[in-house]
Amino acid sequence: VQLGESGGGLVQPGGSLRLSCAASGFTFSRYIMSWYRQAPGKERELVAAITSAGGITNYADSVKGRFTISRDNAKNTVYLQMNSLKPEDTAVYYCKVRFNGVDYWGQGTLVTVSL
Repeated sequence: VQLGESGGGLVQPGGSLRLSCAASGFTFSRYIMSWYRQAPGKERELVAAITSAGGITNYADSVKGRFTISRDNAKNTVYLQMNSLKPEDTAVYYCKVRFNGVDYWGQGTLVTVSL
């Protein structure tokens, strides 16, 4: 199982970014995919999750209405569209899959929201 995030960077408050996570090594279309983030000095937290076919999504209260998780099963990729970014969204963002009872993580992509 391999997961690779991309799309992070420096953005001003109120701006937008789109993160991508490319997956391989498992049947992507059968698994729930999640985005987590970890800010400096804080624990990793769930940001959003999406079911295998994309019909159900779930979001942390702190990002509801601003972030959108989606997936393209033909491309084995899950996305996180982040709008109206705030400085408190600054973190390393990770995608995750639970495969055969084991959590697999990507290497993360850094998002910095600052003037």
